[in-house]
Amino acid sequence: MERELYLTKSNYVAGIRCPKELWLKWHQRLPYAESTPGSIQDIGINIGIKAHNLFPGGVLIDEEPWEHEQAIARTKALIEDDETPAIFEAAFEHDGVRIRVDVLERDADRWHVHEVKSSSGVKEYHVPDIAVQVHVLMGCGIYVASAGIMHINKDYVRGDAGIDWHGFFARTELSGDIQEAFDDVPDTIARHFAVLNEPNAPDIEPTSRCKGCDYWDHCTKDKPEHWVEQFPRISDKKRKGFGALGVEDIRDVPEDFDLTANQDRMRHVVVSGETYVSPDLWKALQELGPPAAYLDFETMSPAIPLYTGSRPRQKFATQWSLHRLDENGTLTHEEFLATGDVDPGRAFAESLIGALSGSDEPIIVYSSFERTTINELIAQFPDLKEDLFKIVDRLKDLLKVVSSYVYHPAFKGSFSIKYVGPALAPNVDYGNLNGVADGQAASAAFERIASGALEEDESVAGLRAELLKYCELDTLAMVEIHRALMEFVEGN
Repeated sequence: MERELYLTKSNYVAGIRCPKELWLKWHQRLPYAESTPGSIQDIGINIGIKAHNLFPGGVLIDEEPWEHEQAIARTKALIEDDETPAIFEAAFEHDGVRIRVDVLERDADRWHVHEVKSSSGVKEYHVPDIAVQVHVLMGCGIYVASAGIMHINKDYVRGDAGIDWHGFFARTELSGDIQEAFDDVPDTIARHFAVLNEPNAPDIEPTSRCKGCDYWDHCTKDKPEHWVEQFPRISDKKRKGFGALGVEDIRDVPEDFDLTANQDRMRHVVVSGETYVSPDLWKALQELGPPAAYLDFETMSPAIPLYTGSRPRQKFATQWSLHRLDENGTLTHEEFLATGDVDPGRAFAESLIGALSGSDEPIIVYSSFERTTINELIAQFPDLKEDLFKIVDRLKDLLKVVSSYVYHPAFKGSFSIKYVGPALAPNVDYGNLNGVADGQAASAAFERIASGALEEDESVAGLRAELLKYCELDTLAMVEIHRALMEFVEGN
């Protein structure tokens, strides 16, 4: 039996963003998966639960999404009970739209709508989110006195006594800002249902701007290995030009097509299959040693402050890995990983100074991230600034060298170390990492250690081992990339 069509508030917003995403969310639903710890979804769920602290006596509608009728009935009963001050996840349906209101706060016979977000302010898509909720509520006979976004107060500072949730959250009233979006809700609902009633998904071509969408893999599965969307800084004008020519593969782009110098270099490499190495690479390598040190940092930015005196999403340097290559080719390794029970900044900075003082070899990094992080440590610990400035003065960015002087067909438009490392040094394999395999996962893992919020099958020792292995691989990758670059020069 075919399901009766309906919209949710998330699908309503998705349809405004991309009608194809709306169609796929209904007709080709992805398998259910628990939110990944540290992901935007996971953080949002946690922040939503914490918002309940602001409404003592509030009642949670905890029926599952598929128990919608029961949830509506329970919501109605609580609305009729004057003793209920607030309802969390209140369930309603009108015009074929099903919603769960994050917080519905009673004010006599009126109600205040609070949509809880993990952002530090109002974003563009929050407006239609609120507008469709108000539309449904009014359609159900609810007197909406106000509607707004509860979000993180970016200026909040955690005190000695823990989190003051009233200070942690800020509220932005949107009642006066949603009128245009509110007026458009009926027509938008009609357009969305027209899309859902189509037998096939709308014919919308993906672009690199679609990255991050749950259906990215689905929409790009038939694209060629060297898709034109891999071109850096591709403009809509060029996209239209490729479309007019029926070109999707970089190898099919005509030589006289108007490309930037970097794009044309990329096209030539992909067509020829030969790595581009600038004749000026040797000049760029002159200041990189060896001897050389190779440095990588990991950080965390918890949405809910963990340490007294810290702010939401304040960045904390938590871990470093340091490889050293001497003039004889001998490779050594040092590392630091904070415990997490206290603000790790000073221990991080002092251990870094201890590892790098007394030498003057260039310190190779693979982005501007380390420079920015050290400058933040200087601001935080002015008594350490002299030693930290000395480290900053020695930093050399290997990413700038690679992106300026080398291009390999396997880069596929990216200069990320996850692409460059395996392409230039096949012994660098990020695929062998289990658990922590990227920066976001590393940040989330350390936050779980620091907060004590471990998953059921996790241990502190296991997470620390994963973190150390991941960070060490990043600096080892830099060593191997540097060696590969030197071999290019020596081979010419």
